[in-house]
Amino acid sequence: MAANPAEPLAGRKVRVEVPATSANLGPGYDCVGVSLSMWDHVSVTTRDRPGLSIRVAGEGHDTVPHDESHLVVATLRQGLVDLGHPRPDIGLKLSAHNRTPHSRGLGSSAAAIASGLCLAWGLARPGEPLDRDRLLTMAAAIEGHPDNAAPAIMGGAQVAWVQDGEVRHIGLDVHPRIRFRAYVPDRHVPTALARHVLPATIPRADAVHQVLASTLLVTALSTAPQYLLAATQDWIHQPYRRPLMPESGDLIDRLRAVGVPAVISGAGPTVLALGNAQMLQAADRVDADGFVVSDLELAGGVRLLAEEGQHAGTDPSGDSE
Repeated sequence: MAANPAEPLAGRKVRVEVPATSANLGPGYDCVGVSLSMWDHVSVTTRDRPGLSIRVAGEGHDTVPHDESHLVVATLRQGLVDLGHPRPDIGLKLSAHNRTPHSRGLGSSAAAIASGLCLAWGLARPGEPLDRDRLLTMAAAIEGHPDNAAPAIMGGAQVAWVQDGEVRHIGLDVHPRIRFRAYVPDRHVPTALARHVLPATIPRADAVHQVLASTLLVTALSTAPQYLLAATQDWIHQPYRRPLMPESGDLIDRLRAVGVPAVISGAGPTVLALGNAQMLQAADRVDADGFVVSDLELAGGVRLLAEEGQHAGTDPSGDSE
């Protein structure tokens, strides 16, 4: 049941879990992404007086703002407006425990936006299942593109695009033997900088190669993982970003040289390897000094969790990892 817009929101607590995501997977630039089993946990308690309290543990605890510019808070308040609640300036107590590294290409901003919108839904529409399509369109409008937002909200592997002002998406049935390994360096690369270095035009031959690889990527992910090495080759963004993250480019070269499908995750500098067990075993022979390595699986989408005495408003599509 939707909350009465005139009903006070004070005294409510909502909790969400949201996965890390990896966009592009090589040639799927700005339209392909996967959710990964690395979860941020965020909760908010509403107060009957104005004000804001923020507590952050884990990733970003010493770098994220602790005021109204905090992305979860700003998105939550905007979400309340968009969902029809007239008093978005309620007092908030926000608590977050983050596992997703920030500015490393694993969708930390999409996770924050998905968290904020899901928290807003839980406050404004208690007991109602998440309208994931609506939340995805809202999230993409904030972030500017849906490649991370789609897997963060929908879960799994997603092909997403914007049409007539709405985000459209297709979920891919990922082959059950495919696993993921993230190599996270101690380097930050802002997404804006990674986009700034991309050229306005690319050679025709590179575009043709990219179309072939992106078409093959869908098949390789779904039914033919043996083609992932060819399907993850990229011509239009990774070569131009390489000077921003030389260690990551070098690691990709060494992984691919032994048959491991490896790409820059999102805007980088994290390297993502994906494939079956045999492919990732080959990665064990490659020196990854300077990178924090995490073995991951495909995950579900953002989850709205019940607090004592409340209904979660979840649906089964986002609850599995």
